[in-house]
Amino acid sequence: MPKYLVIVESPAKAKTIKKYLGTNYEVIASMGHVRDLPKSQMGVDVENDYEPKYITIRGKGELLSALRKAVKKSDKVYLATDPDREGEAISWHLVSALKLEEGKYKRITFNEITKTAVKNAIKSPRDIDMDLVDAQQARRVLDRMVGYSISPLLWKKVKRGLSAGRVQSAALKLISDREDKINEFIPEEYWTLDVHLGAKGIKKPVIAKFYGDGTGKLPISSGKEVDEIIKSLKNADYKITDIKNSERMRKAPLPFTTSTLQQEASKSLNFSTQKTMRVAQQLYEGVEIKGQGLVGLISYLRTDSTRVSEEADKAAREYIEKFYGEAYLSEIQPQKNKSTKIQDAHEAIRPAHTDLSPVAVKDSLSRDQFRLYALIWKRFIASRMKPAVYDIKSVKITAGKYIFTASASKLKFDGFMSVYVEADFKKEEDSISGNIDENTELKFEKFDAAQHFTQPPAHFTEASLVKALEELGIGRPSTYAPTITTILARRYVAKENKAIFITEIGTVVNKIMNVAFPEIVDANFTATMEGLLDKVETGDIAWKEIVRNFYPDLEREVKNEEENLEKIEIQDEVTEELCPNCERNLVIKYGPHGKFLACPGFPDCKFTKPYLEKVGISCPNCGSEVVIRKTKKGRPFYSCEKSPECEFISWQKPSEIKCPECGSYTVEKGGKLVCSNKECQKVVVKTKTINDK
Repeated sequence: MPKYLVIVESPAKAKTIKKYLGTNYEVIASMGHVRDLPKSQMGVDVENDYEPKYITIRGKGELLSALRKAVKKSDKVYLATDPDREGEAISWHLVSALKLEEGKYKRITFNEITKTAVKNAIKSPRDIDMDLVDAQQARRVLDRMVGYSISPLLWKKVKRGLSAGRVQSAALKLISDREDKINEFIPEEYWTLDVHLGAKGIKKPVIAKFYGDGTGKLPISSGKEVDEIIKSLKNADYKITDIKNSERMRKAPLPFTTSTLQQEASKSLNFSTQKTMRVAQQLYEGVEIKGQGLVGLISYLRTDSTRVSEEADKAAREYIEKFYGEAYLSEIQPQKNKSTKIQDAHEAIRPAHTDLSPVAVKDSLSRDQFRLYALIWKRFIASRMKPAVYDIKSVKITAGKYIFTASASKLKFDGFMSVYVEADFKKEEDSISGNIDENTELKFEKFDAAQHFTQPPAHFTEASLVKALEELGIGRPSTYAPTITTILARRYVAKENKAIFITEIGTVVNKIMNVAFPEIVDANFTATMEGLLDKVETGDIAWKEIVRNFYPDLEREVKNEEENLEKIEIQDEVTEELCPNCERNLVIKYGPHGKFLACPGFPDCKFTKPYLEKVGISCPNCGSEVVIRKTKKGRPFYSCEKSPECEFISWQKPSEIKCPECGSYTVEKGGKLVCSNKECQKVVVKTKTINDK
């Protein structure tokens, strides 16, 4: 009987596949990549047409030796690594590292680890797709060139340990630009005006919102305007002049892609992108299910596609018809094939076995595995169901020359919402209760006026950053999580609750990259590069052609900046404060989180303390100095040097200039001074002090 060897990446995947194959199959894990570029150098032979210098990864020698022995005992080798660029490259490297002869090996792929998928893959093996391999090589070489060319420049000009990356630098710029917009945002005042109206036979009042007049919608920008409207409506009659009854459909969501899964898991489960991918990988490779052994629960997790196989679609529809009824089945299979990205060749992320509901496998899963599986399963089932239908009642109420509106909605048919509702779904509050018609008499009860201010853009969260990266074409499904993880690990950004903030060191790196390498951090350039990599995958462009066009410009820019870029000195600044242990003058050091005070006698004296930078402004509360402090995650804020005795605190830099309206202190925002009083927020004209900065 012939013997077959199947090589996969991980032991978990190996165990799951093994149960579906006969005794004449041996399944071994390569534990990921076996060859890579060396860490000690760039590893690309520029003089020899950019040929990569691959070496065996340290620690993989023993594993490769075991694999070579298994190859010798086998009649055929199946390379069953993941169905994407990275998986194809791992298989290609295995061929080289194991010296596999042509004809002895074949490549097999499957989108899910099920008996049917594995058996079908064995029946239809193929050759290694060199276009896929070349796309991975191009990405790896480009990333290595950027990292190993620019990072040493940052070490030389700023500080050792810093790094730049083709995708991470573009992502850092997005975060920095958002931070600038938030800091420069000037809030604008606006008001809302509601009227409470009683109606005969209805317990709750009708709450109608001010709309405008016969000419259209009217914004209210001040309390004075509100007073004028209220004054003109004194003794006015409120009459219902129009009622519209309509239906509104809420469409079922599409099944998950990598991006949408990361976003929804962040919003509903509070998972980081890294955690989402780690848990999804476990579900894909196989989990021990009571009575069934190892079972792969979801399809492949790195995909841009929302397409679903006919078999999976049929299984979902049969499940819906059995447990919810035919009325809940969507009439048309929702497919969205607009994506031009190469990963659209895959399916959406979905359950591998629709009949394994979250409840059925709950006892076999960890808490995180269960929550993520339930999210994926429910979303997929919901995607095959009919839309939810609401009955909408819209009422127009006239008083004098002004128009108010009120509305109510009632769920008529729950459709997909019987299974799944997105984390950010919010039902609008009804302002009408009970039955009213055009003959209903309304009686004025009271006005409810409220002052508001427009809000700045929200800080990025991991979810919204992934969405922005995808929309701008920066990176691909496999790179979103590693990119965010890298800039967090480098402490270029920090997370507080879910919000992402740029740190002091992140600001320095971003400024240098913007000045010295504007193309690298440009979103359009990065997206164009991703598009070229996709064309390598489809065989339309040779991968070295991209590298040939890219590297000479990069090399020239790096050499230019080595000569012209000013060194950012982060020297130890001596302070007048004495070390309490040895009485040396403390110095200002620069650490991963920014500046701190330390004794220059290190390592003999290890005294350190937080550095509080004075900004030359008196505390508005007690007159002491205002200093810059940082949260535990590195976000800067302003407070009194006597904190916590003095409770003054501000996210924006305060000013000595008082608001002419209310006398509160002002803060700097976008080159202007704005009143810190939330009920005032008056904008003060630009000052010479700010212009000079």
